[in-house]
Amino acid sequence: MSEIIKENNEDVILHIKKIISHLRPYIMGDGGDIEFVSYEDNIVYIRLLGACVGCSLIDTTLNNGIKNWIMEEIPEVKDVLMVQDVMDPSELFTY
Repeated sequence: MSEIIKENNEDVILHIKKIISHLRPYIMGDGGDIEFVSYEDNIVYIRLLGACVGCSLIDTTLNNGIKNWIMEEIPEVKDVLMVQDVMDPSELFTY
C-alpha cells in the first residue's frame, strides 16, 4: 500500500514541477524566481526568490496565480504554501 502512495506522490510531484516550469518564465520576467521545495500531506511547499522577496504583490502572485493553477490541475493538492529561509543572524555581518 505505501508503495502505491509513494508512486502516486512521485507522479504528483512531477506534475507540480511541470506547472512550476511553465510559471517560471513569467515570474523571472519580473525579476523573481520560483522553486519547488516539497510535497507533503497534500500540501505543496514552494519558495519565491529574487524580486518576489519583499514585493507587495507576493500574496496575489501566490494565491491568485500559483496556488490556483496547481490546485486546478491537481485535485489532490489541498494547499500551496510559501516557505522562507530563516537567516542565521551571524551571516548578516562580515568582519
